[in-house]
Amino acid sequence: MNTKSHWTPLCGKTDLIPGSGVCALIEGRQVALFYLPEDDRVYAIDNHDPIGGANVLSRGIVGSVGDEPVVASPLYKQHFSLIDGRCLEDDQHRLAVWQVSLDEDVLLIDPTPR
Repeated sequence: MNTKSHWTPLCGKTDLIPGSGVCALIEGRQVALFYLPEDDRVYAIDNHDPIGGANVLSRGIVGSVGDEPVVASPLYKQHFSLIDGRCLEDDQHRLAVWQVSLDEDVLLIDPTPR
C-alpha cells in the first residue's frame, strides 16, 4: 500500500509554469517538474539528459507523441516520456521518474524515484 505519509512537500503550485518545466532539488538530485494544466497533472522526471550528458530536461519543449505527454531534450531533441521516462527514439535510455501529487496548492513528491 502506497501512503503519502513519507512524501515531501516540494513547492507550491504557483511555483510551476503551466505547459513548461522547472527544476527542483530533491535529496541532492535534480528533478524536472512539468505542470500540464489541461489535465491538471504534474510530472517529475530526472533532469539529466543521458544522451547529451547535461542537466537540461527542465528546459525542454513539452508536447505529446500520440496521447503520450513527452519532453524533447533541448540538446539533441530526443523525446522522453513524462509517464515512464523512456526515450522514444532509443530504448537503451530511460529516466528516473518520481510520483507527485497536488494537495490543494502544495506539490508533494515521493523522494524515492521509480
